Formats: sequence, C-alpha cells, structure tokens
Amino acid sequence: MFEIEQKVMDESRQGEAYQGNLDTLSASNKHFYIESYGCQMNFSDSEIIASILQTSGFGSTKDVEQANLILLNTCSIREKAEQTIRKRLTEFKKIKRKNPSLLIGVLGCMAERLKSKLLEEEKLVDIVVGPDAYRTLPQLIEEADTGAKAVNVLLSREETYADIAPVRINSNGITAFVSIMRGCNNMCAFCVVPFTRGRERSREYISVVNECRDLYDRGFKEVTLLGQNVDSYYWVDPITNHAVDFAMLLEQVALISPALRVRFSTSHPKDITEKVLQTMKAYNNICKYIHLPLQSGSTRILQLMNRTYTREWYLSKVKRIRETMPDCAISADVIAGFCTEDDQDHLDTLDVMRISMYEYSYMFAYSERPGTLAAKRYKDDVPDEVKKKRLAEIVSLQNKLSFESNQKDIGKKVEVLIEGDSRKSNLQWMGRNSQNKVVVFDKSDTSLQPGDYAWIEVTDCTQGTLLGELVS
Repeated sequence: MFEIEQKVMDESRQGEAYQGNLDTLSASNKHFYIESYGCQMNFSDSEIIASILQTSGFGSTKDVEQANLILLNTCSIREKAEQTIRKRLTEFKKIKRKNPSLLIGVLGCMAERLKSKLLEEEKLVDIVVGPDAYRTLPQLIEEADTGAKAVNVLLSREETYADIAPVRINSNGITAFVSIMRGCNNMCAFCVVPFTRGRERSREYISVVNECRDLYDRGFKEVTLLGQNVDSYYWVDPITNHAVDFAMLLEQVALISPALRVRFSTSHPKDITEKVLQTMKAYNNICKYIHLPLQSGSTRILQLMNRTYTREWYLSKVKRIRETMPDCAISADVIAGFCTEDDQDHLDTLDVMRISMYEYSYMFAYSERPGTLAAKRYKDDVPDEVKKKRLAEIVSLQNKLSFESNQKDIGKKVEVLIEGDSRKSNLQWMGRNSQNKVVVFDKSDTSLQPGDYAWIEVTDCTQGTLLGELVS
C-alpha cells in the first residue's frame, strides 16, 4: 500500500467486495454484496453495515450475480471518485435489467452529498443512505421492496455505532480498524467531510477498549484507531464526569497486551499533543508512525485552506516529533495547485517536504468540490497543466525521500509483524515494521505463520519496500 507513487489517500484502495463469513450464504435466501471506496473510515463503516444486514437476515456473497442487494459505500472527496461510482452503477443497472427485483443502494459520503440527484435525476439507485443512518437500512430495504425510493441522509450529533460489533471484511485475521469517533469540526476549505459526515463526536471510551481487547482475544495482532481527527478525541463519562482524551485512550489500548500493536490515523497538526507523543514513546507496542497532513508548505495557502497553522508552526511540530522519537516515521497529505497557488507557494511546499523528510506522502492535484468553503470563496484558477506539472515534481521529490529513508535502514534489525505472502512470490513473507514500512523476506523458517513477529535484518531496499533476512 505504501509504495510511493502518485496517490490519493481516499482513492488508494480500489473498490473491494465484501467477502465476510460465507457460511451465512447458505443460511439465508437474501444475499448482499458490498463494495467500499475511499478512506479507511469507509471500510470500517462497511463492517458495521455488514453486521446490521446479517442481524436482519441477510447473508453475504462475493458474487454480484447472486445478490438481492448491491451496495456501494462511496467517497466524495474528489470528482474522480464520484465518476468511478457512477460507472459502477451503470454496470450494475445492466444486472438489474435481468433481475428486476434486485435493489441497488449508495451509502456514505456521496449519498450524503448528492441525495435526491441519484434517485430522481440519474435513476440509478433504489436506496440512498448517509453515514449516520445505517441503522435504518433494514427499514429502507423494506420500503424499496415495495417500489418506493428509500432515502435517509440525516446527520446525527450522537451516532457512533458503539454498540454494534463489526463483521470484519476481507479480514486477514491479523490487522483491524477500530473507529473511535465520527465527523469533523475542522472546516478546511477544500474538504467535504464536515458536510457529509457531520459534527465531531467521540465514541464511548470503554466500548473502544473492549472492541480492541476482543480482537486481541480472537487472535488479531494489530489495531488501527480511526477518526477524521483522532487527536481531538474527548469523551466524558455522563455519570462520573470523568474525561478521557486521546492520549489516555491510546495508553489503555496499548495496555491490553504488549503483543498487540497499536496504530492511529489521522492526526491534525494543530491537535497532536505532547501528551500523545510521550505516550507513544513510553510503549513499544504503539507504532512509531504518525500521519501528519501538510496540504501546503506555504503559510499564505494554508490560511486560504483554513488549516489554522503556519509553515513555521508545522515544522516545529515535525521537529518535536523527531526529538521525542528519532525512529518515528512521518507521512503527509500534499495538495498541488490549490486556488491562487503560485510558483513560490509550490517551492515552499517542496521545501517543507525536504525539511520534514517524509517516509511517505499521499499526493494529489486540487479538485474543487461543490459545497466546500473553497468552492464558495475562491476561483479554481490554477490551470490543469500547471497542477499536473507541480504534482509530478512533488511525486518525484517524495520518491527520492522515500528511497533515501529506506537506504538508511539497511543494516538495521527490525521487528516485523507477518501479514501474509509477498505480492510477488509465495516463497516470501510480507509484513510491516513499527514505522509502517513494508518488509519482504524469504520463508527460511517454516514454523513462522501470518500473525507471528519476526526479527529481520534489512539487507537491501527499493523505493517502497525493505528487503531482508530472518535473524535467528
């Protein structure tokens, strides 16, 4: 996943079909098929949806032709993402012609943003459900079965799905996502999330810890705590009035077992605290990796983006992370060609990338999204060819930084959690180290299995992968 190339975080994973527990396929005469697009939060949501549907008597299938219900869990962060969904809907409509009783639904951010347009203007779907309305899906399916168009895109200030046990989708049984909060209070000018996922609310603290403990008891070895902005997690016990912040939650999850790795995503530079950094430093099983979105290295552009920090402030945060944990990897999001960006703004971005020495970045050209603050306030005035040129320079620099970072690891011994076969050979294992770098090594010890930890000496590298040998 982290081989450096031109990437968009929300589009780095292609649509994936739900594969779940196929034992339910024969136990039910109603089957659902789901594809998920976009960020990790969408994939986590699909696991909640799968749980709701199974409780309602639906079995799962990975064969779209066998489905009574087809669902697309969508992303609306860029125009290309929405075009992908429309293309899939057109393909599914052909299946519906052969099976008129088939229901097609659009879930998630695109459902929230486009609402009735999908139902009325394009006539591609029967059900439209926003991110906070998944509990109503069984009722909406019943409505759609009568021929009515079913829609619920109401946003909530309370919904966190804390009481629903997710059905792990496409699970390798080793790593899992755990949602700790929903929504976002940051009004970044380029972003649709506050409009499609609503206001920020944190999930009950003990439900997060219990879910992580249950995963560990079931054999999972790594959890990633998810939120649009995990550092602003804040839950107050309504009975004792005791408050839990993100550092406290992070520590409690780490205390479940030293053998359970803990990751988190995503951090906002303005909110990641010294307390979080010290907690990371204190526990070996909290992975030394922080995703710290930059977006632009120009203070002027950052102000237009409403990012609430300056170039200098961001660099001071990177410096503090490196001082606290010299072995911590840092990745970023970088946007090329935001409104009014000039050559100097672009050079400022490249400069911050060099100083920060990112291990990875998710890089993309600015795409205006209807309804955002930027669409209302600014003109998208940077020509496409200029955006592409600047993006290419950003990608080229990140490729260089990634390779240099990997070269520094040659000769080091790193602990790797084995996730499965290497993509290129079933004679090699693939796993990741604490810094989230992919490590590939030969299966010289036949006793090792996915889910085991192994110490590897790094002997070589590519731009996106460390290559090594098992240390006896």
